[in-house]
Amino acid sequence: MNSLSIKPAKLADAIADHIQQLILEGALQPGERLLSERELSAKLDVSRPSLRDALDKLIGLGLLTTDAQGVAYVSKDVGRTLRDPLVLLMDTPEARIDVMELRSVVEAAAAGYAAERASDVDRDVIRARFEAMLEAHRAQDVEQIAKSDAEFHFAIYEASHNLMMLHFMRSLETILRSNVYLNRKNLYEHRTQKESQLQEHQAIFEAIMARDPVAAQEAARSHMITALKTQQEIHEAEKRLEASIRRLARSDLVAPPKKRSPQL
Repeated sequence: MNSLSIKPAKLADAIADHIQQLILEGALQPGERLLSERELSAKLDVSRPSLRDALDKLIGLGLLTTDAQGVAYVSKDVGRTLRDPLVLLMDTPEARIDVMELRSVVEAAAAGYAAERASDVDRDVIRARFEAMLEAHRAQDVEQIAKSDAEFHFAIYEASHNLMMLHFMRSLETILRSNVYLNRKNLYEHRTQKESQLQEHQAIFEAIMARDPVAAQEAARSHMITALKTQQEIHEAEKRLEASIRRLARSDLVAPPKKRSPQL
């Protein structure tokens, strides 16, 4: 009896460890819905009671949640501690520039690690994301250009195989995706040479594909520094325009001079 009761417990732990590792590696992300219990047990080739015990363990750890129908989801609380307070903080032009300064450091490191460590699967994903960016440029679709830009950078984070870096950036994903999206639109619309950013991304892509970490780091750093300078120029121009508008609108706030009473 004891051997029969121990085996399912060990199997449940193994299932829980497997799913936990997928969450740790970023393969399963906050908010994603898992397969149904029946489908998941068939996919993992395990019994439903063992799977249920594993899911209960992960729910107890706060890694999974369930809805009213009992469907399991990766908990949205994963990474929330860092993510939520910063969402409000980063919703200013000044803070977005701070995010870009952070990215100039992290992007260079991630690109270097990706050049060294990317698996064939990682490289295929990076290639697909870069090709999507090329297609968006051919179509001159600014919305799709911004989206494909963000996807390209996140593929590099994943290919870095640095779990701390990946989860730090994942925890800031809402901010970063917004930051990449907004900056990409601004930079694309304001740059006189529209293809210069694509060329910068191509340099990063080619260095990673060539497995050259030094070139990948330099290409990523150069790309972010150029983007940061352009964004600062845009921000300064917007501040000057706002100041000019405020001066023009002063008449809405200032009382007209009093008329002098006629002297008798």
